[in-house]
Amino acid sequence: MQRKVKKAIFPVAGLGTRFLPATKSIPKEILTLVDRPLIQYAIDEARAAGIKEFIFVTSRGKSALEDYFDDAPELEASLRRKGKTKLLETLRTSNMDSGAIAYVRQNQPLGLGHAVWCARRLIGNEPFAVLLTDDVIAADKPCLQQMIEAHAETGGNVVAAMEVPPEQTASYGVLDIAEDMSSLVRVKGMVEKPKPEEAPSNLAVIGRYILTPKVMQNLNKKKEGAGGEIQLTDAIAEEIAVGNPVYGFRFRGQRYDCGSKAGFLQATVAFGLARDDLREEFNEFLHEMIIEREALRVARTVAE
Repeated sequence: MQRKVKKAIFPVAGLGTRFLPATKSIPKEILTLVDRPLIQYAIDEARAAGIKEFIFVTSRGKSALEDYFDDAPELEASLRRKGKTKLLETLRTSNMDSGAIAYVRQNQPLGLGHAVWCARRLIGNEPFAVLLTDDVIAADKPCLQQMIEAHAETGGNVVAAMEVPPEQTASYGVLDIAEDMSSLVRVKGMVEKPKPEEAPSNLAVIGRYILTPKVMQNLNKKKEGAGGEIQLTDAIAEEIAVGNPVYGFRFRGQRYDCGSKAGFLQATVAFGLARDDLREEFNEFLHEMIIEREALRVARTVAE
């Protein structure tokens, strides 16, 4: 019987330079997608999957993350006095029980693998999940919950995977497939950021992982990989080399890359249109904007 996955690591030490100047003063993970920060989506997904212990790998300047998940008694009291019960309920979804979150520091930006390794003493000898907050996944059943259910059957290591255009493989860890079993693929190799002509497939790893503690032991070797960083992909690939199972899992849902400006805007539109309280007004605005842009395009074409 597989041990249940109860711990999750959230690597949130990055500087968020692609979103400057906003991230000059606030962590990228606090940037708001509709009315919730990115980190809240990841936490909600982990909670739905049964995660009980949340480990944040942070860096200098990330104290706003700690404050966000703390109680806000003055604000709660104000909402209570004003009878704003719905807002009070919404606020409480961001509160975390005392002791549920632990924070460890990554003092040097040495890669995702190094960030995960920083949490090694809190993981011990248990399987664990890793969630990257840049990847926001809209799904009827949360992505991590899908993966944990698959892991209960397979054991080993499970990574979320999705097909990407071949020209984009240099932006991802890419799977070398030994056996394709529909939603699951058995993996015989992993390559970090390969050139399109060298990629073994177009099935890319995205920011959800369920890993065995042996991966943490591999990270302890601190081997440098692509870009001179300690790569999580390389530590997982070591498990394949010694015969331990690694699976790719084709999750059901839509992934948005909120680490890029375009992806963040796409997610904002998609999540906005999915909201009953916003859909009608927002859809009307988008429709009008499309009409105006098309009229402007036609006018410019005529003028030319």
